[in-house]
Amino acid sequence: MKKEDLKDIKLFVMDMDGTIYLSSTLIEGSLDFIEHLRKNNKGVLFFTNNSSRTGETYVERLNNMGFNVTDKDVMTSGDVTIKYLNTKYKDKKVYLVATPKVTKSFKDAGINLVEEDPDIVVMTFDTTLTYEKLDKACHYIRNGALFLATHLDINCPTINGFMPDCGAMCELITKSTEKKPKYLGKPFKETVDMIVESTGYNREEIAFIGDRIYTDVATGVNNGAKGILVLSGETKEEDIPKFDTTPDLIFDKAYDMIPYIK
Repeated sequence: MKKEDLKDIKLFVMDMDGTIYLSSTLIEGSLDFIEHLRKNNKGVLFFTNNSSRTGETYVERLNNMGFNVTDKDVMTSGDVTIKYLNTKYKDKKVYLVATPKVTKSFKDAGINLVEEDPDIVVMTFDTTLTYEKLDKACHYIRNGALFLATHLDINCPTINGFMPDCGAMCELITKSTEKKPKYLGKPFKETVDMIVESTGYNREEIAFIGDRIYTDVATGVNNGAKGILVLSGETKEEDIPKFDTTPDLIFDKAYDMIPYIK
């Protein structure tokens, strides 16, 4: 893919953490980039694997930063997981490891949440994680519960460095139970299917923009869309050769794409 081919992309699926902001700090040029996309009639969807918060929380956060979004403009790996459960495992009993707000969103969506004897254990990026939750999750998985996880990110970028994310938490459970989860969110097919279904764009018209090769970039590259890496978050230039997935394009930050989008 050439940089000039960006003009043919119709939907830009933007990662958030490490791509347009770090913690509560905007990455330089992010607002200008999104404004440029809108002025050129490009679709914009904000998608984050971060399942420690709900889409509603991200809408509020983005609007406080000046992005002017509504509920339809934001999607999370938690939303993909809810859809997956309601499609594949309707009414199954689910033990959910999640923050209170995310737990409420699953309950409001009709997921049958339980504390004992679940059919499924779902791991999210739970910033309220306790040893008791981990112990129960491991116990249920050892006893045969299906193990699902919202996303595989190992670290979550912050302004001060990184904090352990859902993938790191799942590794602990896997070490204890010898069971690996089925991951949802980016870079997996279920995420692209949901985006295509909800937006109406074809895969080849979509580009995934983000700071991680193994999630953001791989989502596009592995599923018939485009994957574009920005070096404003987790991945640095020296890290790129370590991955099997090759980004279609690489930019220092999202703002640097502006000259090629018309």
